[in-house]
Amino acid sequence: MGAKCSKFSLCWCHTSLKPPVLETLDPESEKNSIPVLREFSIEELKAATSGLAPENIVSEHGEKAPNVVYKGKLDNDHCIAVKRFNRSAWPDTRQFIEEAKAVGSLRSERLANLIGYCCENEERLLVAEFMPYETVAKHLFHWENQPMKWAMRLRVALYLAQALEYCSSKGRSLYHDLNAYRVLFDQDGNPRLSCFGLMKNSRDGKSYSTNLAFTPPEYMRTGRIAPESVVYSFGTMLLDLLSGKHIPPSHALDLIKGKNFLMLMDSCLEGHFSNDDGTELVQLATRCLQYEARERPNVKSLVTALASLQKETEVPSYELLGVQQATMSTTRQWSLTPIGEACVRTDLTAMHEVLGKIGYKDDEGIAHELSFQMWTNQMQETLNSRKQGDAAFRAKDFAKAIDCYTQFIDGGTMISPTVYARRCLSYLVNEMPQEALRDAVQAQGVSPDWHIAFYLQAAALFTLGMENEAQIALKEATKLEARRNRN
Repeated sequence: MGAKCSKFSLCWCHTSLKPPVLETLDPESEKNSIPVLREFSIEELKAATSGLAPENIVSEHGEKAPNVVYKGKLDNDHCIAVKRFNRSAWPDTRQFIEEAKAVGSLRSERLANLIGYCCENEERLLVAEFMPYETVAKHLFHWENQPMKWAMRLRVALYLAQALEYCSSKGRSLYHDLNAYRVLFDQDGNPRLSCFGLMKNSRDGKSYSTNLAFTPPEYMRTGRIAPESVVYSFGTMLLDLLSGKHIPPSHALDLIKGKNFLMLMDSCLEGHFSNDDGTELVQLATRCLQYEARERPNVKSLVTALASLQKETEVPSYELLGVQQATMSTTRQWSLTPIGEACVRTDLTAMHEVLGKIGYKDDEGIAHELSFQMWTNQMQETLNSRKQGDAAFRAKDFAKAIDCYTQFIDGGTMISPTVYARRCLSYLVNEMPQEALRDAVQAQGVSPDWHIAFYLQAAALFTLGMENEAQIALKEATKLEARRNRN
């Protein structure tokens, strides 16, 4: 066991260098690093998404979404997002291709850029850069580890305004159904606007899929959107960022008019923002939500107003968001499976789902070397401890899971790498990475070729800041998983 653990006993790596965070936006500088728009075949995209498999769906409503979005990976290991339109959309092939080429000509560090399209028979698909840290909606409405910080909310608002300003400067001032699900976080934790909403509508004519309570008044009257409609939707996004909830604008405006704007604010932000800053953002949202479109500000003035409100500008976005920065070495040197990518992101929710799905099938064949007498006297008590631990683990009561799994392990009547793995993850959730690393190494000792043990070591090492050691474990885990899948 000691020999296997020794390669992870190196010192922590520290650096005082921090990248500039709120630098001036230079969209032209991005063009060299983003692939040129190209046409994909349907076979290429099926290969990249495992046959458009349901498990690769990342869109909000899963398979029930009108236009489903899949995560995929190309042969060069470049991760992509693939939007597949329903069969009734885009009947005009030429219109679809023209729109895709127009949107694909845009290149900005504030966009999740369009890099390809597919138009074969009845299939209509768009291919964009993949954003690994999910949507603003996920971090704002459905957070688990920490609520979104005030500084991050202000940064989301600024970067979104910059994205809209850039698009407007390139003649694409309309954005369809702007909401918190259309803004995603890239590998550095920076918010980016999805390019999919820049496509003009197909014949379904639906610019807004959200509740009518959030729809611009002019769209309700005429069925058409204008640049001012996008500003109205931006105002609803500001309300989301202020409140941490998806509040109908009419309700929010009633609170604001009654000078009860503090009731609008997310309770998680209490003590983390000044009243002056809160008031200024509320006033900006109010201007965006004016009933008359001509009374709303333009996107350029939004950028100016939000730039002056920024906080903690020296802190990288991934730190504000509370995620691990995905480095080039973790994403490009070898292909990562979903659990590998979860380790890089320290996405404990995704890892919990994986461990829940595999159950105890990897314990099969582990020799326990127990006498019949020991089995009859102690086995039932041991199994009860594990059963209680499993129930707590499923319920995400990780403190109780640790206690129950510890009773199981201390009983000494059974050896289970899965129990070590589950207790390891429970330790990670409870911010005990040293204990988690010890359990991951124990799981490896019991089952030396088990990829899960190495993935968990990587997650613990990433949490401890031991990047180099984590990369070693991650690469070994990837090799072992690939070998297992071939057998």
